[in-house]
Amino acid sequence: MRVSNTAEFGAAIRNRRKQLGITQGYLAEASGFSASFISDLENGKETAELGKAFRLASILGMNIAVTERE
Repeated sequence: MRVSNTAEFGAAIRNRRKQLGITQGYLAEASGFSASFISDLENGKETAELGKAFRLASILGMNIAVTERE
């Protein structure tokens, strides 16, 4: 899935979490991040910390690639 903004990235995180059948609360507990951070990220909040976002994606088994626009 290609994402080009925070809303699309958040939707990708939410979709993967739901695909794995886990709640935000469970993910927060397992990752050490707050449930509010996960909610903000999934809702595309632009102030979400990039390092945490990448780590959460990794915990969910997702790869992130940055490519040049075509």
